[in-house]
Amino acid sequence: MISLLRVRAIFSKELTQLKRDRMTFGMVIMIPLIQLMLFGFAINTNIRNIPVGVVDQSQSGLSRVLVQTVSATQVVDFVESYHDIQQAELAIASAKVRAVLIIPDDVSQRLVRHASVGLASPPSSDQETSRPIAQWLVDGSDTMIAGAIKSLRSMPLTELLSKPSNRQTPTFEVALLYNPEQRTVVNIVPGLVGVILTMTMIMFTSAAIVRERERGNLEMLITTPVRSYELMLGKIIPYIFIGLVQVAIILGLGYYVFNVPINGSLWQLAGATLLFIAASLVLGLVISTIAKNQLQAMQMTVFVLLPSILLSGFMFPYEGMPVVAQYIAEVLPATHFMRLIRGVVLRDVEVIMMQFDMYWLIGFTLLGLLISSLRFKKNLD
Repeated sequence: MISLLRVRAIFSKELTQLKRDRMTFGMVIMIPLIQLMLFGFAINTNIRNIPVGVVDQSQSGLSRVLVQTVSATQVVDFVESYHDIQQAELAIASAKVRAVLIIPDDVSQRLVRHASVGLASPPSSDQETSRPIAQWLVDGSDTMIAGAIKSLRSMPLTELLSKPSNRQTPTFEVALLYNPEQRTVVNIVPGLVGVILTMTMIMFTSAAIVRERERGNLEMLITTPVRSYELMLGKIIPYIFIGLVQVAIILGLGYYVFNVPINGSLWQLAGATLLFIAASLVLGLVISTIAKNQLQAMQMTVFVLLPSILLSGFMFPYEGMPVVAQYIAEVLPATHFMRLIRGVVLRDVEVIMMQFDMYWLIGFTLLGLLISSLRFKKNLD
């Protein structure tokens, strides 16, 4: 027979223990709260204000009005102007902008021909040679960004046209770079490297110090001449090789099974990966110095993993997030690594060209190593 009295006693004991474990109790509240906020506010597939550039070969009042008309759609935000197409392509490759609008020097003539197509009169030679008014160069590696830009392909220009145009003639030509076939797997596989490394590297090291404490080895480490930062470095170095093996497996299978190209140098890829592995391992060490047991370490790992997946640009474009969510995303190492690995693998970009992301990961690693060393020293006291 089941004794309700004994069940009640165990229930009261577990409830009291949960109340005393502030970390676990906080995670019970914070994890669903953060997920709700992320999915409710930060995750947005209706992309607006995509940072783009312009190459204005016309330098006329009409071209400036055209830029203003496109900007009024709020789909794109013109943040930079370039002198030539080569400079614009370099900006797309280094992820400074996601697309570039190229306005030709004969934009006024194209606009006239665009307006004359489809009229009741027989087609003239000008009508027969009607071409799009301008051209978009788009980073096609992100299918959502590419889809948003392609939605402008046939946008009406009623403010600029005195006559109705034939809708069969596109307003803009759209050229997709790096992923012209619009295969989602091309964007997913490099991003998956960041997600898996975030999960495994932080999980491995978040329990490192906690495990030593639970096994009774911490007292032995205290008596050794090993310094705090030496212990931290010794803890993370073995997992660096594990991370490199995981990267090789993911990208290797992605190349042979899903035909995902690796356009960049393997040395550049290794450099970007090592920076991220170091940052993730150090973050795990910081968690390890905070958590009191392995369960808390696992809970805090999940707490970091969820925003890393949702805010880093792996599943949803960074540009579609609110400004507050973008600020949070900039703190996460996964956000910077997503830009680096997609730049190297898909766009053949050197890591040094994405200096902000590279220096941020280096700074995060050094700061995290310092914090974990100081916290471990404090624990010794």
